[in-house]
Amino acid sequence: MKVKVENVKDKANEVKLHFTVEAEKFEEAIQNVYTKNAKYFNIPGFRKGKAPFKMVEKMYGIQIFYEDAFNEVAGEVYPKGIEDNKIEAVSKPEIDIEQMESGKDLIFTAVVQTKPEVTLGKYEGIELKKVEYNVSDEDVEHELSHIAEHNARLVTVEDKPVEKSNITIIDFEGFVDGKAFEGGKAENYELEIGSGKFIPGFEDQIIGMKTEEEKDIKVTFPEDYPSKDLAGKEATFKIKLHEIKKKELPEINDDFAKDASEFDTLADWKKSIKEKQEKENASKAKYETEEAAIEAVCKEATVEIPSGMIETQIDNMEQDISNRLQYQGMNLDQYLQMIGKTKQEFRDEYKEEAERQVKVNLVLEAVEKAAKIEVTDKDIDEKIKEMAEAYGQKEEEIKNNAQLRNYIEGSLKSEKTVQYIVDKAKIK
Repeated sequence: MKVKVENVKDKANEVKLHFTVEAEKFEEAIQNVYTKNAKYFNIPGFRKGKAPFKMVEKMYGIQIFYEDAFNEVAGEVYPKGIEDNKIEAVSKPEIDIEQMESGKDLIFTAVVQTKPEVTLGKYEGIELKKVEYNVSDEDVEHELSHIAEHNARLVTVEDKPVEKSNITIIDFEGFVDGKAFEGGKAENYELEIGSGKFIPGFEDQIIGMKTEEEKDIKVTFPEDYPSKDLAGKEATFKIKLHEIKKKELPEINDDFAKDASEFDTLADWKKSIKEKQEKENASKAKYETEEAAIEAVCKEATVEIPSGMIETQIDNMEQDISNRLQYQGMNLDQYLQMIGKTKQEFRDEYKEEAERQVKVNLVLEAVEKAAKIEVTDKDIDEKIKEMAEAYGQKEEEIKNNAQLRNYIEGSLKSEKTVQYIVDKAKIK
């Protein structure tokens, strides 16, 4: 096999590889394809799958083997050509077959995008604004109120009409142009008035209704409503109110602390809540500082990002969304149909974010090399121990997973690189 590499004219991050593969290797691949597929050929006078190669060639033409034979050869020589020439490919190759004929050398080219060079600007001594979130007494009281709300008991209202924040039990059925629509009917549905769960205007019109009262209410579906059949249309809902309930909140005192927490006094509980909020705020401030540091360094750096890297990143984002949708019992095609978008429109929406993420990864990798960031085996082992404890796995199982270990090493390098930038920054 011979491989010649040349830069693609006017394309900074593209190379073209010229492959010449010996005729003997291509003939061997043809024979391999024949052997694998012999059982599918039916030649008169021979049992199925037993016809000799020459008979199959005569009846079907040798070209029938070319595509699979090419894929077999290219699947072997292309990765070797990439590796031997130390090319960091970041896209799928564009293949052009120049010669493919039995008895002759196989000649083809592969154009591939390569990993770009990053020109770093300032990454040490960048100026950052100090991010700090303090915890006030009001923050603690707000959390206590939220917990009290969660522990409220519901009391039936007998002698008053519906008020905001009441819990109602209703039957409803929706109609558009006089016809009931799918998903617009329910019985004994629990709805908190003011929760904003329903179409704007729906809950407001239930205020003032009395137990066992029936009423027709009119609403208009928003223009951006997920269902195209209902978006922007006026609907009438027939409502029947069965029950009204209100929340009765517990008094926030020592007794409530004993019932709802692990503490005996309200004062101790408040102290614990404050410490927890301070820890959360510190994490939030750290995250925002790191994001600001990354943004500042990326702004200073220049890099021409190949389209293939952006497409790959969008592929990863798409797969991540598909995985999350599966947990909800839905696939991506169903989701796209529900929101009224094509696959391409969906991908286009993520292009800008994908490009940003790719640049962040490239810039951090460049800083990592420039600053000589290292991750030791001890660092990796400590992270593996942490993961094993968190996910209930054995440390050896993680250590023996080479792909996972490489991922851990890469993540740790990124974390150390970001911390390096923050440590060297001038925080005001």
